[in-house]
Amino acid sequence: VNMYGITETTVHVSYVALDRAYAATAPGSIIGTGIPDLRVYVLDDRLQPVPPGVVGELYVAGAGLARGYLNRQALTAERFVADPHGKPGTRMYRTGDLGRWRRDGSLEYLGRSDQQVQLRGFRIELGEIESVLARHESVSDVAVIIRDDRLIAYAAGTGIDSAELRRFAARDLPDHMVPATVVRLDALPLTSNGKLDRKTLPAPDFAAKVSARAPRTADEEALAALFAEVLGLERVGVDDGFFDLGGDSIIAIQLVSRARQSGLVISPRDVFQHQTVEQLAAVARPVGEGEEIETEAPGTGTGPVPATPIMHWFRGLRGPVTDYSQRMVLQAPPALDMERLTTALQTILDHHDMLRLRVNGDEFEVTETGTVDAASLLRRVDIQGLSGDALRDVLAHEANAAKARLDPSAGIVAQLVWFDAGARSGRLLLTLHHLVVDGVSWRILLPDLVTAWAGGELLPVPTSFRRWAQRLVAEASEPSRAAELPLWADIQSTPDPLLGARALDPAIDTFGTARHLTVDLPADVTGPLLTDVPAAFHGRANDVLLTGLALAVAEWRRGDDPAVLIDLEGHGREEIVPGVDLSRTTGWFTSIFPVRLDAGPIDWAEVRDGGQAVGTALKRVKEQLREIPDNGIGYGLLRHLNPATREHLAGRTPQIAFNYLGRSAVPEAADWSPAAQADSDALGSGQNDGLALVHAIEVNAHTRDLPGGPALTATWTWAGALFSAEDIEALADKWFEALRGLVAHVIDGGDDGPVGGFTPSDLSLVEVSQDEIDELAAELDDEWDGE
Repeated sequence: VNMYGITETTVHVSYVALDRAYAATAPGSIIGTGIPDLRVYVLDDRLQPVPPGVVGELYVAGAGLARGYLNRQALTAERFVADPHGKPGTRMYRTGDLGRWRRDGSLEYLGRSDQQVQLRGFRIELGEIESVLARHESVSDVAVIIRDDRLIAYAAGTGIDSAELRRFAARDLPDHMVPATVVRLDALPLTSNGKLDRKTLPAPDFAAKVSARAPRTADEEALAALFAEVLGLERVGVDDGFFDLGGDSIIAIQLVSRARQSGLVISPRDVFQHQTVEQLAAVARPVGEGEEIETEAPGTGTGPVPATPIMHWFRGLRGPVTDYSQRMVLQAPPALDMERLTTALQTILDHHDMLRLRVNGDEFEVTETGTVDAASLLRRVDIQGLSGDALRDVLAHEANAAKARLDPSAGIVAQLVWFDAGARSGRLLLTLHHLVVDGVSWRILLPDLVTAWAGGELLPVPTSFRRWAQRLVAEASEPSRAAELPLWADIQSTPDPLLGARALDPAIDTFGTARHLTVDLPADVTGPLLTDVPAAFHGRANDVLLTGLALAVAEWRRGDDPAVLIDLEGHGREEIVPGVDLSRTTGWFTSIFPVRLDAGPIDWAEVRDGGQAVGTALKRVKEQLREIPDNGIGYGLLRHLNPATREHLAGRTPQIAFNYLGRSAVPEAADWSPAAQADSDALGSGQNDGLALVHAIEVNAHTRDLPGGPALTATWTWAGALFSAEDIEALADKWFEALRGLVAHVIDGGDDGPVGGFTPSDLSLVEVSQDEIDELAAELDDEWDGE
């Protein structure tokens, strides 16, 4: 019998019966089920139960629990806490141990919570890594620590091979949890009390692993130098593996970026597949090779601009749109100086064409360089001595005033407000009409503003927005694009029964009457949701999020048809025409297109528990999304730019819209970085209260890389006259329930059948159905199980 126990229950909490076969094959550290007079919980940071497969802290309650510590009231209050899941007045004990429920109802022990660490935004359980490594036949003892921002494993045993152990760990762990190296020791150092002495664990000597063979070609020499630079080594040989020298997935991205700056193009996938300097140099190619970018003549970016699909969509909005805008507020360095700031803004206005956009009725035009005067768009506000609510009141007032000053018909699409705090860091508010900016554009404009302020030279813009718009008009009439019409018409024919008592009414359902709800998914769920789950199904984060949403909406509306019609937003910068480089182009590129998501009929209990049907649902939704060519940009082309197809797609808008904005790091409190979230929240909405809503329900989600790990945040916006807060809260809860179920299915779903796998779109060279793929996978599983 294997028993897990603590002194506070004198002395056992759970047990599992052992036999020779179970002891030899049991994964991890299985501690079984609770003994009869105790209740065992696995809870998250909010003391809520986590689903099977998700890591949480172990809590114990019940008749067998002690009342506290004798004469130690403070410690008792800290560890013996109110039991929200028991009878009133009962308490539970916080063990400080980590674990997770398995699908068979047993508990797996994962170590102490004080072994939980954060590394590059990921929350990592060191005990989980140790548990995986300990299963290798050569390892008799193991410990994992963080040293110099790297995961380092120490192993004692016979025939320890660092590379082999890393490969072994990578089979069960995501990239960010695979140790950078494994240090072989005769025995782990212990303290006088017999516990691991972490302080005396030796530092790994990565330099000692460096091979002697020197680079022979210029590309090998450049990559060897870059390996050494990003890994902090003096030199690297051509036979050295990137990950064997301490690299990881994050450092690999840095390597890719610096290689491009040095004139070589490689991808993160190349780094994983060709890990040595010699192998990587063989697949690297010079920057520009095969990249034939059309050279624009001077002035190509100025003049009349054909309306792009999103501009046509904008024309169809009902209500005030003069102030339809996006804003960013930065922390500004002290004493910016108005003259220098004006010069910087003028540089930006002259460099990025769309900041000189003028709207004449339904026509759009980019005016000549120098026609927009930066001084007229810049305002200084004295905030010396202000902080907290007083500062944010000023931010809110000025944000509304800046939005009101926008006037695209007069060529005013930008406003810059400097909040001067004297000797302290102030704020800088940049307000842009949405016609000239989107999420990607901000990542170009803000660094350029800083560069211009510092007197630096801005990088050129290879392709102007005007040229892109012209190419879209031509693309819309291409026969291959027009051939998409049956697909889009079929999607639009999806039944979309009313979610509320009536359809949207533009006179009633406006941004002024809209209501909002923001919800957060904790890091211990978001992490595997965006990594393990997509990886298991060879998919993307959007596949997972939309599967959860389709399941939630179908259950929430309780109809007979599980198919859900949803408007999706994409960044719109698709590689659909040759000779175009939009990496430095600013403007509004967003694409909006409908999708039909049919996850199939499924019992909600199975969704919540992460059953096999959840995996089937994800495969269905993934394939439905893969049927959409070029990330949906063709819908807008045919709906708005092709006269022959325009009317066939007119007149119907899904009731629900979804937009996932990706991941972003939480900004540091530094000058020129985004200001605190509270400052951004004070700015209010970028839409006029009188503007009619386009969708009954909109979901805007993004992931923030917090110190405790990545956290998914979603803001639900809905027509306040159609739904109550309770209605939307119920839908949001079901979405998160479905997402938790998807995590549970992947993390601990193998007991009921295979988890993950390929879908037909992954095997594009052969024609094969999902049933055939699943049958082949089952046959292979049976063969491997029999070996």
